[in-house]
Amino acid sequence: MAVKVAIIYYSATGTTYRLARAVEEGATETGADVRLRKVHELAPEEAIAANQGWAAHRLESQHVVEASLDDLAWADALIFGTPTRYGLPTAQLKQFLDTTGPLWAKGP
Repeated sequence: MAVKVAIIYYSATGTTYRLARAVEEGATETGADVRLRKVHELAPEEAIAANQGWAAHRLESQHVVEASLDDLAWADALIFGTPTRYGLPTAQLKQFLDTTGPLWAKGP
């Protein structure tokens, strides 16, 4: 039975996206069943539109499904990717992680 790997990431301009795709490729090559998912964008449309790299990456990754709690429950292994903001994960990834309480409250 294949290991199920969920790769959950946030990327504004594409660097972390490319890293996540490389991890996806490597996991797939080992026979894993992989879900590549992005977290929901929190930034206002005006901010994204004002940054050419951010706007371009948004178009580049529009096909990637947004992460859900079902992706976490499905996976045997979780891989998170995020740039840092003052040494912390981005608000987008943190917000997603903050929604996971119900998953862990269920217990084994």
